[in-house]
Amino acid sequence: MIRHMDNHSESWKILPWKQFRCNLFRLQRRVFKAVQAGDKRKATSLQKLILKSTAARLLAIRQVTQLNAGKKTAGIDGKKSLTFKERFELEELLRAYSNDWKHQKLRGIPIPKKDGSTRMLKIPTIADRAWQCLAKYAMEPAHEALFHARSYGFRPGRSAHDAQKALFLNLNSNVNGIDKRVIELDIEKCFDRINHTTIMDNLIAPKGIKSGIFRCLKAGINPEFPEQGTPQGGVISPLLANIALNGIESIHRYKTHGYWYETSIRYADDMVIILRPEDNATEILERISQFLADRGMKVSEKKTFVTATTEGFDFLGWHFKVQSNGKFRCTPSVENYKKFRQKVKSIVNCSNYGAKVKAEKLAPIVRGWRNYHRYCKMDGARFSLWQLNHRTFHVFNRESKLDRHQSRKLIEKAFPSVPYSENRFVNVKGNKSPYDGDIAYWSKRNSKQYDDLTSRALKRQNHTCGHCGLKCISEERVNLHHIDGNHNNWKPKNLVAIHESCHKHIHMGKREQQP
Repeated sequence: MIRHMDNHSESWKILPWKQFRCNLFRLQRRVFKAVQAGDKRKATSLQKLILKSTAARLLAIRQVTQLNAGKKTAGIDGKKSLTFKERFELEELLRAYSNDWKHQKLRGIPIPKKDGSTRMLKIPTIADRAWQCLAKYAMEPAHEALFHARSYGFRPGRSAHDAQKALFLNLNSNVNGIDKRVIELDIEKCFDRINHTTIMDNLIAPKGIKSGIFRCLKAGINPEFPEQGTPQGGVISPLLANIALNGIESIHRYKTHGYWYETSIRYADDMVIILRPEDNATEILERISQFLADRGMKVSEKKTFVTATTEGFDFLGWHFKVQSNGKFRCTPSVENYKKFRQKVKSIVNCSNYGAKVKAEKLAPIVRGWRNYHRYCKMDGARFSLWQLNHRTFHVFNRESKLDRHQSRKLIEKAFPSVPYSENRFVNVKGNKSPYDGDIAYWSKRNSKQYDDLTSRALKRQNHTCGHCGLKCISEERVNLHHIDGNHNNWKPKNLVAIHESCHKHIHMGKREQQP
């Protein structure tokens, strides 16, 4: 077999990743359909097949060692990465013990919060992260079939932009947003207080996964609260939090013209509840408090507010406000803009490298910020970044002794433009999920989530990866690949949109071919 060949590097690269993804997706789709049909017994049988699947195990290992953002963070064992040989050894370990996984302790990393306090990020070992990813492959499609349509955080096929558009649909002038109020709900230490019993009672999983999840929860407990908390930093933690909080979106709803309307919008543990003039905020908060108390949590009285839409409120890095003329406005929040501005200034003012390197470092930060806010009102000097652009231009001129034309070229590179279209985002349809098998819908939708060049490349390629040929429907990011290797050649013929893993595979092969 491939994993016993001497050249482990070559063995890993020639694995049939495309076939693995197809095999896993087929099983996940069947799990989703079984839960939708109410057949949980069939779903758990299929989940056992995912645990036993070689494709799922290898994909999980690749995800945590190559693709995840925190792939180089060490757990309690001190390992930051795995060699190709160690990856195959981990696959053997998962094959033998995935049904009875013993979770190791977690490494705590203190993270400062904006109020001056700290929260503990608890990091599992790479092996534990791989098992959690494997368990997530089995559990996520089952729970996606049951999750509320107004839950947008840490779910496949959904994003913060869905929550942003949902607020527009509930607060624009056509629905009298000027007369409404919102509850800005904050759950006190949500991840640290989720009751373990609530999670275990609501899990749709076979016994092997449940026992592994229970050990995972106990590995990261606070001694003061032994029956509470999920370890922040684990692959599975966001899914467990969504399982525990699912249903809170339905607490406030009203019936009109024979239809029930729900106006709560949740993104993980951040939530906004929209109130009509006749709604009783105190009564709604009491019901929410009872819901949370049953799960070991409580509302933070210091950070929970009832606000008139005309006063404005912050949510997910945006500031939402209904103006006196009834128009809905969304802009980057003051805090979000300050953090972004500080990042830019720290690079521009750094004396360790020149203008060209600064431009290269600035470009992804500016492009990412503009992409996140592309559905906001972004005109005006502040959000068009004119002042930052102007100051950077003078710094480049002064430090690098470039002429104005050269400085202008670098500024264009450092501050790439991203088109914005206020409130033009298209929400995901109802309870649709990438696991429902509607490949045409999801591939086209995912293509629109990227900037102009990537989106156009995907359209040319009929929304398929230019390397492996699979539709771009998974959560895996899509990268632009320069065919000739020249990253300054942005002609359409030189650009191809491919999966991030395919991109890494191509460049890994090129590096090994170099003498």
